[in-house]
Amino acid sequence: MLRTLDIRDLLIIDHLALEFHAGLNVLTGETGAGKSILLDSLGFVLGWRGRAELVRQGADQGEVSASFDLPAGHAARAVLADHSIPAEDGELLLRRINTRDGRKTAWVNGIRVTGEVLRALSDTLLELHGQHDDRGLLDVRGHRALLDAFAGSDLSPVSRAWSSLSLARRTLKLAEARRDEARAEEDFLRHAVAEFDALDPQAGEEADLDARRRLMQGAEKIRADVARALQAIGPQGAEGQMIDATRWLEGAADRAGDTINPAIDALNRAMVELSDVQAGVESCLDALSFNPYELEETEERLFAIRALARKHGRQPDDLPAFAAELRERLALLDASEGALPKLQAEADAAQKAYDTAAAALTATRTKAAKSLDRAMAEELAPLKMDRATFTTIVTPATPGPDGADGVAFEVATNPGAPSGPLNKIASGGELSRFLLALKVCLTGGDRTLTLIFDEIDRGVGGATADAVGRRLKTLADGGQVLVVTHSPQVAAFGAHHWRVEKSIAKDITTSTVVPVAETDRVDEIARMLAGDTITDAARGAAQALLDAAA
Repeated sequence: MLRTLDIRDLLIIDHLALEFHAGLNVLTGETGAGKSILLDSLGFVLGWRGRAELVRQGADQGEVSASFDLPAGHAARAVLADHSIPAEDGELLLRRINTRDGRKTAWVNGIRVTGEVLRALSDTLLELHGQHDDRGLLDVRGHRALLDAFAGSDLSPVSRAWSSLSLARRTLKLAEARRDEARAEEDFLRHAVAEFDALDPQAGEEADLDARRRLMQGAEKIRADVARALQAIGPQGAEGQMIDATRWLEGAADRAGDTINPAIDALNRAMVELSDVQAGVESCLDALSFNPYELEETEERLFAIRALARKHGRQPDDLPAFAAELRERLALLDASEGALPKLQAEADAAQKAYDTAAAALTATRTKAAKSLDRAMAEELAPLKMDRATFTTIVTPATPGPDGADGVAFEVATNPGAPSGPLNKIASGGELSRFLLALKVCLTGGDRTLTLIFDEIDRGVGGATADAVGRRLKTLADGGQVLVVTHSPQVAAFGAHHWRVEKSIAKDITTSTVVPVAETDRVDEIARMLAGDTITDAARGAAQALLDAAA
């Protein structure tokens, strides 16, 4: 509830300090006296976007302060907590300054804040309604939330189901994307793995094959040299000569005595060594013997390994590890194909759960829509609009966390007339009464918001204005309503009354607001009835209005 409003150097206001109360607060005054300035000032301190030039002529800056009651559990406390602003002993203090150069600075409970914080608080503190109320009841984008508030709808089951459905859809979509990416290279993977399986390259094999190939390429020349060497040391060569030399020396031993024995022993040892040499050369000669096709086979495998390495941009020794990687990717592809049916089933189940929750919410909204239409019919009758119809339209809409319904309020002002949006069908006076009736129905037991009606009674008079006043008084019971009015019938229902006045001194216009004492209310309402010249008849009529309102 709004408690105080202090305005300094704003527009044509020098300084105003106002204290508001519970119940119906009415502000009256001549046209142009500055009643709308009070609303501009209140909107300024709440962060609303309004006039660009607010600072009073001759002043360096304008300033507005406001205080609100903040009982335990008030929605504004959550906003304060979100921004680490202390909640002071059940009171909320707002202050905002506008300098001459357009800079704006704001504080909440002494903590400097942005305009966004003010606007977030504003939504929990105050509602403004008028004929051009495009940010409130006339905004079709908010009708669904208004119907839910009227119905007391629990959106949490739908919200949870939507979260689960969104997660299931994202998971399935990601798996399908990965599957599609894998499918794009599936042919490559299967072909590559088959290639590796057929060739089966081993680490170090390329070097071994290259060495063997080089050996076989030079083996023929090498084998000829080795064969000649074997012939040179064989029976026709060194071996035969050494055998002959041994025989000759042994034949001469009887004649030469012991002097030749050491030579014979040495020659015998040499023949043993020569035998080892001969065996080694023969072994080498055997090793150099190969099938001509073996070179061809070796070269084919060597070239195949090298070609495969070039194809995949790998070193030959890295091919076994790369083959294992390809096999793993192919296995993942096969596994992902198997997981998709499960993920699809989960998404289908989540969709079914969401559809069930959304359908239940649709049923709640449809039932509440009928109840709201009946309540509106009951409210419109006292406002002299018993022939008008109000219809809450619930239609299918794009599913989301708040369900799958669109909601719009439509009216028809006369039987047989086409129905349509509030602000398209109703005239000024009719619109005022539609909005008032709608607010009465939607408010229910919620009395935490301060409701402001800006000349919502424009275009009505007589018994209709009296009915408007009565509904405003009913709406204010247990809460707080501020109404800017030109209607004496509405003013008579006020529990608290202020008069807005404008004065001019030294070519400077100043607006002031003065409380109207109970004893002065007759004259103020008489002025509203008769103009500047207040007659006894006007006073009598004013007193009658006050008596009827009481």
